[in-house]
Amino acid sequence: MAVTMADISKLRTMTGAGMMDCKNALNEANNDMEKAIEIIRKRGQAIAAKRSDREASEGCVLAGCKDDFAAIVALKCETDFVAKNQDFIALTQSILDLALASRPETLEALQSCSLEGRKVADLVTERSGITGEKMELGYYECVKAASVMHYIHPGNKLATIVGFNKEAEYQVARDVAMQIAAMSPVSLDRASVPAKIVEQELEIGRDKARQEGKPENMLDKIAQGRLNKFYQESTLLEQAFIKDGKVSVDQYLKSVDKDLAPVDFKRVTLNQE
Repeated sequence: MAVTMADISKLRTMTGAGMMDCKNALNEANNDMEKAIEIIRKRGQAIAAKRSDREASEGCVLAGCKDDFAAIVALKCETDFVAKNQDFIALTQSILDLALASRPETLEALQSCSLEGRKVADLVTERSGITGEKMELGYYECVKAASVMHYIHPGNKLATIVGFNKEAEYQVARDVAMQIAAMSPVSLDRASVPAKIVEQELEIGRDKARQEGKPENMLDKIAQGRLNKFYQESTLLEQAFIKDGKVSVDQYLKSVDKDLAPVDFKRVTLNQE
C-alpha cells in the first residue's frame, strides 16, 4: 500500500518528526502506523546514544506560575539554531505545563512524569531523532508559597521564580523577579547564606588584606568588613534595588507593604556569566 500524505501528516502530528523521516518510517514499516512510530523512537534513541558525549550548552529556559506554585524548566540542546526552533520551544513549554500541573519536587521526578504517553525522559531522548542533536532536560526548579511570580528574560536563556509570604501586587512581585534575574543573589538574606560560602568569603578577605600588607591582628576585622559588603551585594534583601539604587530591595518592599517578604527564589540561566 502506497504511503499517503494523510498518513505522513498523521505520523508527523503523533511524533513531531520531519516529513521525510515520517515517509521513510512508513515505507520501512509497510504503512503500519505503530511500527513507524517505533522506528522513529528508536532512531531518536540511537542518535541520543551516539551523541551522549556531546555538550548540550544551548537550550530553552521557561518559567510559569499556577496558583501557589511556580516552576522553571530548561531543555538543553547543542546549538542555538535548534534552541530557537518553535517545536523545541513548544516541547519545553509542554514539559513546563506538565510540571505546573503535577508539581514534581525534583528533576528526577519530572523526568518520570508522563507526557504524550511516555516518560518525559524518554520523550526528550526520542526527540533527539528529530533534531539530530543531543537533548536533555538540564534543570528543573520549583517554589511553593502564598503567592508566586515568574520572569523570563527575552531570548529564553534566563528565568526566575520567587515566592512571597502573602499576596503581592503584580508589579511589585515582578520587580523582585527581575531583580533576581539581573543581580543573581546567592540567598534571601544573611542568615540564609550557606556556611561554606561565608567561610570562603572570609578567607578571601583575609588573603586580600594579607596581600595588601595589613597586620595579622587586623585580618579578621578587615575580612568581616568585606563580608558585610558581600552581603550587601549578594543577598536579595540587601541588594540595591535595580529601579532605585538609593534603596535596598527590603526597603522597597517595606515601602509597599511592611509585612511583605520573599520566602524563596530560584534562578536558572544558560548564559555564560
